[in-house]
Amino acid sequence: MAAGVDDEYAGLDAAYARLRTELLFSGEYDARDALLTISAGAGGTEATDWAQMLLRMYLRWAERHRFATEILDQTEGEEVGLKSVTVAVDGRDAYGYLRAERGVHRLVRISPFDSQKRRQTTFGLVEVLPEVEDDVEVEIDPDDLRIDTFRATGHGGQNVNKTDSAVRITHLPTGIVAQSQNERSQLQNKDTAMKILRARLLERALEEREAQLAAIRGEHVEAGWGHQIRSYVLHPYQMVKDLRTEVETSNTGAVLDGDLDGFMLAELEREATDGGEERA
Repeated sequence: MAAGVDDEYAGLDAAYARLRTELLFSGEYDARDALLTISAGAGGTEATDWAQMLLRMYLRWAERHRFATEILDQTEGEEVGLKSVTVAVDGRDAYGYLRAERGVHRLVRISPFDSQKRRQTTFGLVEVLPEVEDDVEVEIDPDDLRIDTFRATGHGGQNVNKTDSAVRITHLPTGIVAQSQNERSQLQNKDTAMKILRARLLERALEEREAQLAAIRGEHVEAGWGHQIRSYVLHPYQMVKDLRTEVETSNTGAVLDGDLDGFMLAELEREATDGGEERA
């Protein structure tokens, strides 16, 4: 009898888990692969180092989910770290998870680059796009594109660094720019840059649609990205706190090592239960 009750509860738990997953990942593009871009904020060396730390955090998170990752483009900092980096994250619901990470991430710590060991605050911006498949209609007129080639400056071997293999594509009507320099051939970099451009044009179209819907509902639409979503405090105490959901932990090492699901799922549940924004 007890075994039967346990089995029944186990079945209910499984059904609840499936229902919860369907609810949280019900967006049109949630099941798709994702393009993750991290950009250093103001702060020079401290900011570029924080961007590098964020990249490591998300790569470790992807490993936990057995998602494949590939760095598509990166611009290195003048001394250390990264000014910006774009990563493809391939796996079911990759975009569904990572869209919860969009926004400004704030770091507070004793700077390892300050000889006086003063506490520093710096910021990094995380942007997430769904990877656009060929079946998604994003109209791009070739006449609207300016394609520039240049010599790659990052790592990648002699061939990458000695030929004009890097590609930058500018969509003239919108001013949106996409570039790639990590592939060995100019053709490969062009294909990658076009993938990024298509994703950014899709994001723009989705934002315009959401703004129209919000205007109809009479809601205020925030413009720009200047609102931090999470603080990572390493001094004078240890705490990572999400300012949207109030979820927090003192285990900063685990978070920076990719333990992010608790923060992600809490934000996705907040969006789902609060009505949230009109989702992609």
